[in-house]
Amino acid sequence: MLKKLRIILALVFWTGITLLFLDFTGALHSWLGWMAKLQFLPALLALNVGVVAFLVVLTLVFGRVYCSVICPLGVLQDGISWLGTHKSKRPYKYKKELKWLRYGVWALFVIALVAGVQVFVALLAPYSAYGRMVQNLLQPLYLWGNNLLAWLAERAGSYAFYPREVWMRSLPTFLIAIVTLVVIVVLSFKGGRTWCNSICPVGTTLSFLSRFAMFRPVIDADQCVRCKTCEVNCKAQCISITKEAVHIDYSRCVDCFNCIDTCPKGGLKYRFAWGSGAKTPQNAPKLAEKDHSGAESAKNAPESAQRRAFLAGTAIAVGAAALKGIEARAQEVAKKTDGGFADVLPKQAPKRETPITPPGSLGARNFYRRCTGCQLCIAECPNNVLRPSTDLNHLMQPEMSFEKGYCRPECTRCGELCPSGAILPISKETKTNFHLGTAGVNTDLCLEATGKSQCGKCAQVCPTGAIMMVEQGDVRRPVVAEEVCIGCGKCEYLCPVRPISAITVNGREVHV
Repeated sequence: MLKKLRIILALVFWTGITLLFLDFTGALHSWLGWMAKLQFLPALLALNVGVVAFLVVLTLVFGRVYCSVICPLGVLQDGISWLGTHKSKRPYKYKKELKWLRYGVWALFVIALVAGVQVFVALLAPYSAYGRMVQNLLQPLYLWGNNLLAWLAERAGSYAFYPREVWMRSLPTFLIAIVTLVVIVVLSFKGGRTWCNSICPVGTTLSFLSRFAMFRPVIDADQCVRCKTCEVNCKAQCISITKEAVHIDYSRCVDCFNCIDTCPKGGLKYRFAWGSGAKTPQNAPKLAEKDHSGAESAKNAPESAQRRAFLAGTAIAVGAAALKGIEARAQEVAKKTDGGFADVLPKQAPKRETPITPPGSLGARNFYRRCTGCQLCIAECPNNVLRPSTDLNHLMQPEMSFEKGYCRPECTRCGELCPSGAILPISKETKTNFHLGTAGVNTDLCLEATGKSQCGKCAQVCPTGAIMMVEQGDVRRPVVAEEVCIGCGKCEYLCPVRPISAITVNGREVHV
């Protein structure tokens, strides 16, 4: 019963969080946004005391149910490990804790978090790692499916669906997502919760508390017949059954309840055990050990299963890369034309002196210290303004650019979504009070300033009237009133000069 309840709750959380990253309409956030804010590290960075206190109490009372129910990466590992055991018929076996790796990674993670080295933090944070995989590898397939439905609906005279552009926002982040998926697949297929109990810093943090949990799986040594059924079904590989003693490492137990569900003698119970220490009773009589059907096979598990897991991950990576290549080629062939006479070159991102951080981030310092690079804001940005940074100092963290759209004054979705407090929610009425950046004109590219053509597009579309066309001799040139410019990027996006716009927005360190 406990296992079924855990599986149902886990599927609810995993499905909800996955849909949050797939949804591009923003309609699901009002229903499912709380699931993202319930993730441990984002809540910690957002100083959400209520959520952090809830997760701490939850772990102290029930153990690491967070890892088996709330964390989407943990639920994904459960699914992969289930395939590994049921398809290959390979049982698990007890493994000693790799303390040097587990606590070494945790120490480096904490140092990076305090020092503001968010690249390392973003790389290991479980919620962020899962979000990057969904946004980079699964969302394109979801959008292509939507576009197919939009195409079919249009031919049926319906506009229930509308097409969305599918494009690669960042090649480094895409490759990191592929590598992360391959590592997760291999480790989970082979060793169940190896990632959670050897690498994941959130899992290690909760392990300090779970060993003192009030309720936990406990082996009744008098009823235990040493059949090792619980050991070979423990995906955390934390149950040791020997002739001399029985032992559960509660720091690694993720409360999946597999052991309780499979014990043939009912010798395992999930019960109140506070104060009994981190080990199960070891004073049971030495019974003749009964061999489990899979106990010996664990020693001789075929290495072909490991090779299959590696090949499966590689196939996913190659397939995703091939799809991206096909899409890029299709876009290259189907170029837009201006009246059918000239190719319209796609816009390219200019080299900005200062990156532009999203509205509500208050400035670069606050944003970069709190952002975990989960990509949720990127996945749901309706204007295609946000994309992962390729700068090594801020790799995978969002930045704004205006080749495919501009930051509309009425849009505040990124602040509504962010679970870590890196982007604070702001109202539509106050959004224009935040100056994200300042536009600058390159007179060598400007059509008006060079006398090549009459234009003035930037002055026409500026929502705050920050750009004016000023007469200088025989030509006009745009002049930007910096104190009025809010850095929305509309001028840069709509500038007809290509591939680099004649007007470029540079970010501000502080949004005042």
